[in-house]
Amino acid sequence: MNGHIRYRHNTNGKVDEMKKKLGSDNGGYGWLSNAYFMKWTMEDVLGVVKYHPLPCVFAALMLLFMGVEYTLRMIPASSPPFDLGFIVTIPLHRLLAERPALNTLFAGLNTIFVAMQTAYILETFLIEGRPRATISAIFMFTFRGILGYATQLPLPEDFLGSGADFPVGNVSFFLFYSGHVAASVIASLDMKRMQRWELARVFDALNILQVVRLLSTRGHYTIDLAVGIGAGILFDYMAGIYVETRTKLCIANGSNGTTYGAKQENGVKYQSLSSN
Repeated sequence: MNGHIRYRHNTNGKVDEMKKKLGSDNGGYGWLSNAYFMKWTMEDVLGVVKYHPLPCVFAALMLLFMGVEYTLRMIPASSPPFDLGFIVTIPLHRLLAERPALNTLFAGLNTIFVAMQTAYILETFLIEGRPRATISAIFMFTFRGILGYATQLPLPEDFLGSGADFPVGNVSFFLFYSGHVAASVIASLDMKRMQRWELARVFDALNILQVVRLLSTRGHYTIDLAVGIGAGILFDYMAGIYVETRTKLCIANGSNGTTYGAKQENGVKYQSLSSN
């Protein structure tokens, strides 16, 4: 009898030890018992949808496009790329193909817009002494050159060139990514930073028209334009970090020479290249 009791005691000890290892005392879920999602309630789950609808929408779209990607028939190597932007702009493409003079007019207007972007970005540095937009453009065009040379995409079929388009003279150019669009975004972000709202809205509107024209003339693939927008935002952010870092470094070194200093314009604080 006593031997039997000792046996049961030892057995229970082993069971308790096993429970401790598996975490059975914490709900029977083992190492998952302390996981973050195990503490969720139904209210928490509904709260995610209520207070964070945008990530939820993107999560649903992610699952949707995962299904599309894994079931889609790949484009054969002998076929031109599929581009949804080209399909949407077929009527405009036909119009410009039938009217070369109109295509040249739009190309000339787009070149003027490129000159406006360039003039504004240079003016922020050379006249106002604010280097961020100029540094951003330098970063952007440098990486565009690297990526454009690394992967040289074929010129889209039915490309409608014009001697009035930038770069002027029907010269070669990199397709990936769009410097036209990226520079427009850089200029627009600087305008918004300086609270030049009306000018920023004009540039944003012209940029949209520029995107439509580049798709209509097959001057860029849709991905070139989308990445151009992202590149403008990314390199503006990187230039901001660079300017801020250099400013702090100059202040820390107590430099009396040419440094980045803080100035204000219309109540907006910004970094300036100035002589102390």
